[in-house]
Amino acid sequence: MPDHTPTPRIHSALDELLNQQERPLEEVLDRHFSPAYRQRTNGCWEDRAGFARHARRLRELVAVCRIEVLDALHDGSHYADRHRVHVLKRDGTRVVQEVYLFAELDAQGRFVRVEETTLMLEGAEADREMGSVQ
Repeated sequence: MPDHTPTPRIHSALDELLNQQERPLEEVLDRHFSPAYRQRTNGCWEDRAGFARHARRLRELVAVCRIEVLDALHDGSHYADRHRVHVLKRDGTRVVQEVYLFAELDAQGRFVRVEETTLMLEGAEADREMGSVQ
């Protein structure tokens, strides 16, 4: 039977969250993340409300970012990728993180669960936890 699950777009989700800040956060979250969304970043779990707090804080910190998807696999309700996020913060500093992401998707292709590990490639020590800042 053919798989009709829409292809997830981590690039689109992150671009809308961080580069299109004129879009209401809840609208972006509803488009890309299930109401039951949960995320584990570097071992710490958050529910959708915690992720929304994280996204709000990132919007305060990030002036612009570039998402570079290096590898991606999609099979039914499973998605995995390795991507780099190149961030220019509002204070003028730069951060580059590589993210290893494994996800489960709902029937609409929205993220239900993400488990990720981040690796700091560039930036200040204070930015090491940017992937889970609140």
